[in-house]
Amino acid sequence: MTTLDFTGLALIVVPLLFNVVFFALARSFEYPDILRKPTDEILQRFTAGGARLVSLWYLFAVTALLAIPMAILVFFVFLDTQPALAITSAILGTLSGLVQALGLFRWSFVVPSFAATYGDPASSQATRDAVRVAFSAFHQYAGVAIGEHLGYLFTASWTFVLAAMMFGSALFTPVLSLLGIASGVGILVGLLEPAGWKPAGMINAISYLVWSLWLILVGITFLFA
Repeated sequence: MTTLDFTGLALIVVPLLFNVVFFALARSFEYPDILRKPTDEILQRFTAGGARLVSLWYLFAVTALLAIPMAILVFFVFLDTQPALAITSAILGTLSGLVQALGLFRWSFVVPSFAATYGDPASSQATRDAVRVAFSAFHQYAGVAIGEHLGYLFTASWTFVLAAMMFGSALFTPVLSLLGIASGVGILVGLLEPAGWKPAGMINAISYLVWSLWLILVGITFLFA
């Protein structure tokens, strides 16, 4: 198999895995809506999910990490023809996968201890209050700031660079490149949600679906090149 073949397969498999786990979390944990619920409800629902839910979050973080080898493969495809953009894309793709994985891994390695302490009948009210404050702070920093804010920035930036490289390649039609740019803009809109613009969350979620479809189409193009 050639580098184009491996890259094409990666661009198809990674977004498919991402969405399979995403919908599994949506079904079992009301993700991503659960993230905006009160801390009490989040921890209680997390405890009820048990080991299966922890495993799903771990798999979700792994799918984020898979964006790194995917970005490296894309780098090799365009290195000879567009070296500057290829290097930029590799850096942005690596950062995108890394920050999103760092944010998601909290559900497998940090939140279980919060949930166990919070749900322990022996825990005092003061202990539960402390857990609530600690969870909220960590949730805001690791989840919103690192996983979402930086994740959206780096993912959209990588998408824009890849779309730019596609414009300079005879393999792709301008329409496919423009679809990538549109999905990247939609992902960036998610940055407005913490500012209080409620439609931002829905636009971001839809844009990630469009982005996944776009990656699959790019992957198919590579496979048949």
